Amino acid sequence: MMSWQTILAIGSGGFIGAVLRAYLNGLISHKFPHDLPFGTLGVNLIGSFIMGILIAFFLYTTMFSLHTRSFLSTGILGALTTYSTFAIESFFLLESGNILLALANISLNAFGTIFMAGSGFYIAKYFTNN
Repeated sequence: MMSWQTILAIGSGGFIGAVLRAYLNGLISHKFPHDLPFGTLGVNLIGSFIMGILIAFFLYTTMFSLHTRSFLSTGILGALTTYSTFAIESFFLLESGNILLALANISLNAFGTIFMAGSGFYIAKYFTNN
C-alpha cells in the first residue's frame, strides 16, 4: 500500500506536469503550426528524454528519495507525456483520411520517444560514471 506521502508526491507532481503539458503543447503548436500535432509530439519527446535521464540517476545514484522519484517520474512526467492525446489525434488523422500524416505521427511518437528515452538514459549514465 502506498503511503500518504507518496500519494501526495505523485499528485502534486501530476499537477505540475499537467500544467507544463498544456503550456508546452500550446507553445510548440503556436511556434510550429501544422496538421501534424507537433505540440503533442514535442511533449512526448521531451518527457521521454527526461525520463531516460531520471531513470539512469535513479539506478546509478542515491541522490533521490522514493518520494522524490515518485514526484518526478510518476507525477510530473506521467502527467507531462500525452499518450492518450497522441492516440486520439492519431485516430482523428486516420478517420479524416490523412493516412500519411497519421503514420508519421505514430512513427515519430513511438520511435522518437524510445530514442529520446534511451538518449537521456545513456547521457545520464555517462555523467554518473557507470
